[in-house]
Amino acid sequence: MELGNRTTVQEFILLGLEDGQQRRFYLLIFFTILYIITLIENTTIISLVYVDDQLAQLPMYILLGNFSWLEMCYVTTTIPRMIFDLASPQGTISFHACFLQFYIFFSFGSTECFFLSVMALDRYLAICHPLHYPTIMSQKNCSKLVAGCWIAGFLGYAVPVTLISRLSFCGSNIIDNFVCDQGILSLACPPFKNASFISQISMNIFTILGNLIFVTISYGTIIHTLMKSSNQCSRKKAFSTISFHLMVVTLFYGSVAGMYVAPSGEGQSHITKIITVFYTAITPFLNPMIYCLRNDQVKEALGRVLRRMEQRLRKKMTI
Repeated sequence: MELGNRTTVQEFILLGLEDGQQRRFYLLIFFTILYIITLIENTTIISLVYVDDQLAQLPMYILLGNFSWLEMCYVTTTIPRMIFDLASPQGTISFHACFLQFYIFFSFGSTECFFLSVMALDRYLAICHPLHYPTIMSQKNCSKLVAGCWIAGFLGYAVPVTLISRLSFCGSNIIDNFVCDQGILSLACPPFKNASFISQISMNIFTILGNLIFVTISYGTIIHTLMKSSNQCSRKKAFSTISFHLMVVTLFYGSVAGMYVAPSGEGQSHITKIITVFYTAITPFLNPMIYCLRNDQVKEALGRVLRRMEQRLRKKMTI
């Protein structure tokens, strides 16, 4: 944690999104509203899944409920801190808080990769092996898959983040972003930062690329199976379902891929910030709407819950 071989890094400075006071105010309002709506959307899905008896029995919606909880945790890792920095004159963050955010942020992102793979597996089994689906995707097995996603997501980045946190920092302590991300590595001293960089990239390749290949093969097999199906009605319904799943997968992996193909160097940090905003704030905001926009089961469940609430309210009024 040494800085210039003389001092020790006690904190980092997050430059944030904008310098102008008026723009910062508009962004503060925008991201506050976005964050609140995202929490409401995902809370609604979680409530529907665990309150409605029909949805609570279906593996796809058990996974969707956990995915919504993940999205809430994911945005809470970054957006409240961003809002705080927009409201404060200087976005300083302590060394330990920065690395804690770094670890949790990447762990939630890794967990999302695994969840997208499990959700792809669920659709693959439901469409390609419908007779074996109830046995393979039982509630017990579904719970094991959910637990596996969380464990794998948080264990995977423990070693890389620990290695990075032990590096010496001999350059600037300024991070040109609103979140503690891989930009921390550029502030570290060689030669040990190269080993940490390799460890971080290796973990990213294993997690992101491995899950992306699995998801691609799963949905590719699903599409191939549907194309051979003679039942036009069921094929249309299945295509409608997986098309929304594919939209979520494309949004997530597309924005993550943008981090690696975006140009680097001076004057390009605004592109990195835009991409970071997209996968930390915009994607979690869009995902609940994409999953439930044309989902008849979710709409029916919402109708049942609202009717139940209305009946209870009427009973209380009559007493």
